[in-house]
Amino acid sequence: MKYLQDINSPADLKKLNIEQLQDVCSDLREFIIDQLSHNPGHFASSLGTIELTVALHYLYNTPYDRLVWDVGHQAYGHKILTGRRDVFHTNRKLGGLSGFTNPSESEYDTFIAGHASTSISAALGMAVAASLNGEENRHVVAVIGDGSMTGGLAYEGLNNACSQPNNLLIILNDNDMSIEGNVGGLQDYLVKMTTSSKYNKMRSKVYQSFKSKNLISEEKKNIVLRFNNSVKSLITQQQNMFEGFNIRYFGPVDGHDLPGLIRVLRNIKNMKGPKLLHIKTVKGKGFKPAEKAATIWHAPGLFDKETGERIVRKRIDQPQLYQDVFGHTLVEMAEKNEKIVGITPAMPTGCSMTYMMQEFPKRAFDVGIAEAHAVTFSAGLAKEGFIPFCNIYSSFMQRAYDQVIHDVALQKLKVIMCLDRAGLVGEDGPTHHGVFDLAYFKPIPNLVISAPFNEHDLRNLMYTAVYGNDGPFVIRYPRGQGEMVDWRNQPQLIPIGKGKKLKKGTDIALLSIGAIGNNAIRAIARAEEMGISVAHYDMLFLKPIDKELLSKVAKKFKYIITLENGVIEGGMGSAVVEFLADNGYTNNRIFRIGIEDEFITHGPMKELHKVAKIDEDSILQKIIGVHRLKKQEQEEKHAEAIVVIQEQNNLSN
Repeated sequence: MKYLQDINSPADLKKLNIEQLQDVCSDLREFIIDQLSHNPGHFASSLGTIELTVALHYLYNTPYDRLVWDVGHQAYGHKILTGRRDVFHTNRKLGGLSGFTNPSESEYDTFIAGHASTSISAALGMAVAASLNGEENRHVVAVIGDGSMTGGLAYEGLNNACSQPNNLLIILNDNDMSIEGNVGGLQDYLVKMTTSSKYNKMRSKVYQSFKSKNLISEEKKNIVLRFNNSVKSLITQQQNMFEGFNIRYFGPVDGHDLPGLIRVLRNIKNMKGPKLLHIKTVKGKGFKPAEKAATIWHAPGLFDKETGERIVRKRIDQPQLYQDVFGHTLVEMAEKNEKIVGITPAMPTGCSMTYMMQEFPKRAFDVGIAEAHAVTFSAGLAKEGFIPFCNIYSSFMQRAYDQVIHDVALQKLKVIMCLDRAGLVGEDGPTHHGVFDLAYFKPIPNLVISAPFNEHDLRNLMYTAVYGNDGPFVIRYPRGQGEMVDWRNQPQLIPIGKGKKLKKGTDIALLSIGAIGNNAIRAIARAEEMGISVAHYDMLFLKPIDKELLSKVAKKFKYIITLENGVIEGGMGSAVVEFLADNGYTNNRIFRIGIEDEFITHGPMKELHKVAKIDEDSILQKIIGVHRLKKQEQEEKHAEAIVVIQEQNNLSN
């Protein structure tokens, strides 16, 4: 590295010339490739924004000027240039750097990012705040990828940008879909002209002259802008939606041409009003395998940086990923039922909808980053007699909550919502942990809510959702491998709202829901070796909950432990407490295990289970603690009984 080792803040960038800055870009790419080859993370996106990152920190006065990154997948270069180079090896590790931007980590991270399409709205708020505070010299820049532009929130921000006093700059990082024509010819000329400082000074003088002579007003300004945009569209034979929002549009420009990018940014930096710069980039730029297969190299895991070969350690004799069990099962069912369709919002590989897309391309739909649309689109399909499997990561389903209530549940439509990545998810951290779904779905009428204990249950639940139920059905399952190598059972109908006894016991009852119950199995086995007898029940359904099972457990066991890979506020444990309270079971002692009232950090899954105390050891300790309490209370009760007997004997004497 020529320069990167000496850059500890953006101030160090400003000391360099353009040629040296290009060397910094090379250093950054080399550093990221080296680091991520042995410490996996989001790879291709950050390589694609190296020149943009350097240009922004070179030209703008960060952190006073605000850079708002959308999602954060593209912000590794930003982290490295803002004082985190020497700790970047801790990225996504427990206690280390977050994989996304986070204000608690650095003052240069202006806004937390993990879900897409948020940057324009957040940056607009900051830009309006700067105007209200009289900070006319504070610049605010939102960086958003073309993929995030499929999210409705991005358009809500765009729509509002022209109606508020602000000087927001939106940078559209276009690395995939074609919003405009290719760079070249007349378009190149127009980019140079419209971003020229002389042109824009002249444009401003003409406007101010017209305004001073009362020939134009602020109200009529937008009419003139629309006319100007119409003429521009007529000349270039091209149109773009941004000018329809009365946002000045510049581009497209080459996002890897650092001198050109700096020139354009410098020219438009001090323009008044909202504006959008459209840059064209290549995901994975500088690493050929990533350039050729950007989807695979979005987050490739371990790889050899010299050969570009990905290091895959999975053995064929290991259990399948839950997502793959879902994907293969969906194809099996779709082969027998032509009404089954699949929907995913931009996660076909992550949720294994790719299998359905390969076998039935006309019956599988990737709707882009648009979770709310995915749910209502599914509802429309269901209304016309199709059976949609709407597969969304649990944390992203939060973005479609109203659609589930209003468009699915209210109409009792047969939409099967499969929530991948339910529970703690690992290195992606709190923005991606799917720990709220049980709690936020539980109050909604007409929903069936379930969580499989293993792969056989997942297949049975998918089958039951199609052939054993006429309304909306939720199936939540975790990230990662299942429990079985031999997972291909013959799917069968299972009774909705019924749990099952996994093990007999006499001292304590443990009620679990979902695959986290497998941690309980191992903890219970160790407890048995210590002489503690624990009965284990898999609830399988949160709604309708198995009231018959709960009644039997409440009558037989005073001490009950509940376990879930989700928040305990409002989750399965709460449902058990509510049932006992509503049905007069006042003598039972309930101990809930789940995610406490806090956001869990990022790190490897096993370590996070320990942090959240839902791992095998923590469950065992809870069992031991409850058993100790039981013995203590029994001894106290026994002692009280002796005292009563003695008092009675004294009275009789």
